Amino acid sequence: MKPSIPKGTRDFSPAEMARRNYIFNTIRVVFGLFGYNPIETPAMENLSTLMGKYGEEGDKLLFKILNSGDFLRGVDMGLVEEGNCPRLAPQLCEKGLRYDLTVPFARYVVQHRNELQMPFKRYQIQPVWRADRPQKGRYREFYQCDADVVGSDSLLNEVELLQLIDEVFRRLRIRIVLKLNNRKVLAGIAELIGAPEKIVDITVAIDKIDKIGIANVNAELLERGLSEDAVKALQPILEIKGSLAERLQQLEVLLASSETGSLGVKELREVTEGVEALGLEAELDLDVSLARGLNYYTGTIIEVKAKDVEIGSITGGGRYDNLTGVFGMPGLSGVGISFGADRIYDVLNTLDLYPAEARTATQVMFVNFGAAEAAASMKMIKELRAAGVSAEIYPDSAKMKKQMAYANATGVPFVAMVGESEMAQGKMALKDMATGEQTVVTPAEAVSLLVGR
Repeated sequence: MKPSIPKGTRDFSPAEMARRNYIFNTIRVVFGLFGYNPIETPAMENLSTLMGKYGEEGDKLLFKILNSGDFLRGVDMGLVEEGNCPRLAPQLCEKGLRYDLTVPFARYVVQHRNELQMPFKRYQIQPVWRADRPQKGRYREFYQCDADVVGSDSLLNEVELLQLIDEVFRRLRIRIVLKLNNRKVLAGIAELIGAPEKIVDITVAIDKIDKIGIANVNAELLERGLSEDAVKALQPILEIKGSLAERLQQLEVLLASSETGSLGVKELREVTEGVEALGLEAELDLDVSLARGLNYYTGTIIEVKAKDVEIGSITGGGRYDNLTGVFGMPGLSGVGISFGADRIYDVLNTLDLYPAEARTATQVMFVNFGAAEAAASMKMIKELRAAGVSAEIYPDSAKMKKQMAYANATGVPFVAMVGESEMAQGKMALKDMATGEQTVVTPAEAVSLLVGR
């Protein structure tokens, strides 16, 4: 029987890995430029760390790891006979695979709080696992690329993170819209229309404006138990128009009677003005319907959409006031973002934006003409590698056609040939596989041609 992999997981070929590493390396370099330092946490955490942090549905999606050795020792056999999985699982499993990078980060901050210098800026690029039902675009194993700064209330952190996002997508050449909102603005809206307890219902409905239109959103709000007066009071906010500055001005007037809402508008203005003063390639937009992770975020909310591809959010984040409260260390404010590597991968594939170096690892393949020629080639290869040029030799002195077919199939951009005459001169014939042009050069000249391509 042919071997297979678990549903919801993927193998990545060398070509796919070259592309994925291009994304990860771009993000990693920009994280470093902005002063974020890497940490790593284990693939598995104690279940006591993970359980109860993602809600009831999230708990069901945790991959649990069976205790090693005699895992039935001390287990209530009555639960086994009943098939009572929810109560049985904690007795059989003490550990689970991490579901995201946020809870392990919170655990890390609390566990190492005496060693950390605040504010603490960290990034993590690691896989996470969810026992979800696999479907298109939803996997059981996938990567997250997170950056957070904790221990600071300053809105300069938001300004910096928006600059960071802009720089990543500028380097990846993806045109984006940076959407902003503030949790306090959403609370102010709910307060203004006299339905503060309905904030979740309001945001879930208005989040669909782009998809179903205002009329259908209004109908859904009524279905969710809002009064006609409340829905009517909401209309001026949903119909705000104009430039970013004009919309902020209108929002400020509309929310003037709400202290919370006014503070949200003030924070939004400070962040947008800070970013615009520095200059931004991305389009900056205010979206009062934006409500990512409503129970989690307490201030700024960030979402990034690709302009040229119809796809969901490719980056998101926001400010939270109590990251570590679940571990008994309340009041630690922070702000963070997460890049959706898989969606960014899809966008780059759709738009074919990968540079040549993201397609193959080897820059030069040396043809093997026999033992003496291979020995001379190996010396040249050592010289190229020392200068940072990736090179390899075809291991067997096979027919030229077979060796060139290998170079074509693996996408090698240059082929080097060292025959008798080249050996005598200490040179190689370097062929550009794209143009067919061929030049005879020394290893040093080959380095000059190839470095920085």
